[in-house]
Amino acid sequence: MSSQRAPQGKLNSLRVRLIISALLLILLLLPTIGFTLNNAFKQQVLNNVNEQLSAYLYSVLAVTEMEDGKLYMPEALLENQFNVIGSGLYAIIVRQNNNLTASNRQGDGATDNALLWSSNSFLGLSLTAPLPHPKVGRSEFGNITVDGKPHLIYSFSVRFAPTEPQSLSAPITVHIIKDLAGVEQQQQAFSQHLWTWLFILTAVLLATQFAWLAWTLKPLARFKEELGQVQRGEAQQLSGHYPNELQDVAKQLNTLLSTEQRQRSRYRNALSDLAHSLKTPLAVIQSQKDLSATSQEQVSQINRTIGHQLKRAQSAAGNAWHLGIKVNQVSDKLLRTLVKIHPDVQLNYGKVPDNQDIFYGDQSDLTEMLGNLLDNACKAAQSRVELSVESRSGKLIISVEDDGQGISPAQRQTILERGKRADTYAKGHGIGLAIVRDLVDSYQGSLSIDESKSLGGAKFELMFEQQFAS
Repeated sequence: MSSQRAPQGKLNSLRVRLIISALLLILLLLPTIGFTLNNAFKQQVLNNVNEQLSAYLYSVLAVTEMEDGKLYMPEALLENQFNVIGSGLYAIIVRQNNNLTASNRQGDGATDNALLWSSNSFLGLSLTAPLPHPKVGRSEFGNITVDGKPHLIYSFSVRFAPTEPQSLSAPITVHIIKDLAGVEQQQQAFSQHLWTWLFILTAVLLATQFAWLAWTLKPLARFKEELGQVQRGEAQQLSGHYPNELQDVAKQLNTLLSTEQRQRSRYRNALSDLAHSLKTPLAVIQSQKDLSATSQEQVSQINRTIGHQLKRAQSAAGNAWHLGIKVNQVSDKLLRTLVKIHPDVQLNYGKVPDNQDIFYGDQSDLTEMLGNLLDNACKAAQSRVELSVESRSGKLIISVEDDGQGISPAQRQTILERGKRADTYAKGHGIGLAIVRDLVDSYQGSLSIDESKSLGGAKFELMFEQQFAS
């Protein structure tokens, strides 16, 4: 039965995979691009700030003078932000006081920073973290906290030429400090614009992708619908015009359907001819007056066996994935017919079947199964028989209940055993049950026998997979 579910199941699976692929492509790719661009922009901003602070530092060094160990700076710097209090751009010069031991000359000693000068913009502020002190001729870029707020700092250490040839002047470090708030505001503004436009782009791409998928999958939807019509017995072949990729598949399916239908027709005609050719000689034998009772019984048994096996052989199960019949089309006719045959029995529906209750198989097989069960129930019933049909959890469930004497648990198990004769059991459950059992097995369904809770007699329940329900 799993192979019979393939046509529509694979189409649904293909559609789901295409939709998921489109969603993953957009929902994973665009955020990845967004994070990458955002991080690249932040790094670029920091690089620009680094270069900017480096330029400020060299402009400060250009006006710095050292004479006899004293620092001389102009009252105002060329960059006006250094002259405005709290402007967010500060310049600081400190002297590194080293204990001039041999180890210290190698850079292993402790260094104290003594403040020599600060720009007017730094007035009223204080450092809450130690200043960096790179080696002479080296620069350093990093973060520092000023008055509890994060800032960026660019530091560069230099040593001025001594006035006395034998003296060694202490190096100084120039620090340029910039408030991080402006940098963060710039980064946040870029991030906001970036994610806003990425969100808009994502929405546009999703709408475009779904529109494209809807247009692309339209032939598949039509292909699935026509397959469903064939499966429900509403059409014999696929009739739509499809793109080149599907047109060949549709032609091959139509060829397969036509071939299978012709083969099944020839097969059934051959079996019918065989049945007639066998029954005629048997009828002649039965008409012989000198035939013993034992021989008559054996001939009758041969007739029953031939009829039973022919019905099994003519079943379309296993080859009828494209056949579908609404249960009510068969059950309504059977109820109308059986009411006339059994006028003393009240025969009606317990649960009325609707158009969604579909048996995927041959109509004659469904008629054979329902007809035998209902006829047996009418024979065994005292006055009432109920037929219930429903679809539940992807299964078609058909139950026939009567108000007769029922079937004992021991008999229920024996009836369902293969190779056992069903016509030896209680009244009303004859050879037809063996046909029902074999037909149910051929459709890989299930047949169960229980006690009817509502009527008190026997309850026969058939269960089949509704493999094409969508």
